[in-house]
Parts: sequence; structure tokens; C-alpha cells
Amino acid sequence: MDAPRTVTISVPPDLAREVDQQAELEGRSRSELYREAARQYLRSRDRWEQIFAYGKDVGRRLGVADADVAEAVMQERRARRDRRS
Repeated sequence: MDAPRTVTISVPPDLAREVDQQAELEGRSRSELYREAARQYLRSRDRWEQIFAYGKDVGRRLGVADADVAEAVMQERRARRDRRS
């Protein structure tokens, strides 16, 4: 296994305070919380990529074009906006 690498990031002061408070509550280091956040983000992104790939595959098999999906999404967003008004 490779040695850990040090990475410097900048976060807003409020976020840094929240992370520090949470780390203290959990008895963990700030680095552990940032590592966990990065892992969760990457897993979530990978999962969404799988979901979109699946949807694209199903759409292709059903003969639904990307433009059809985009139009359906726009129509649904307009309908939701109109219902809120």
C-alpha cells in the first residue's frame, strides 16, 4: 500500500468549525471526516453514473432518444413550477 499523501484544501471557516466539532463529538480526526466525505462523494458519483447508464440503456432499447428525455424533464420542471405558483 502506498504511503498516505498530504493534501491541502481550503474550506470556509464555518465548515471547518462544523467538521472540527463533529470530529470531536465522534472522537475522530478532522482528516478522517474529510476522507470519509471524499469516499462517500466518489461512491455516490459512481452510483449515479451507473443509474444514468442503466437509464440510457433502457431508453435505447425502448427507442427513446436523449432529446425525448430532455424534453420530458423540461416539461416536468415547468409543471412543478406552475403547481407551486
